[in-house]
Amino acid sequence: MKPQLLALLTAIAWGVGGYFEKKGLHLGNLSPQMGITIRTAVALVILAAVSFPTWKTIPAAGSKALLYLVLGGGVVAGAVGMLCFYGAIKDAPLGKVMPIAFTSPLFGALMGIVFASEPVTSKGVLGMIMTVGGIVLLTIG
Repeated sequence: MKPQLLALLTAIAWGVGGYFEKKGLHLGNLSPQMGITIRTAVALVILAAVSFPTWKTIPAAGSKALLYLVLGGGVVAGAVGMLCFYGAIKDAPLGKVMPIAFTSPLFGALMGIVFASEPVTSKGVLGMIMTVGGIVLLTIG
């Protein structure tokens, strides 16, 4: 499958998922922390089953690679990011939260430029400016 199609499917899944997550939090009068716990437990079961054939590659990955995944994916994105996201969707309209929450490509691009010396192009800068402009338009009063 092409990466662009996978990225589009990601956006659809996260957008649709956000709706159901918000609905579930309100219908069940659940805290954001409990919502994340339920989400993560279900995801863990599914992902463990899907990834089972590749578990043997973990020891060869090395401790540095695993540390990056644990800190970046588990702590920063998985825990801190999700706690903030669930707190936001619990108390604000999705139309105000989602455009801001999903500026991750902007921050990812900036991280690549600053820390990985990825090239800065005029198209990239224009895209970042348009992303910020779109967020402002979607979230203002």
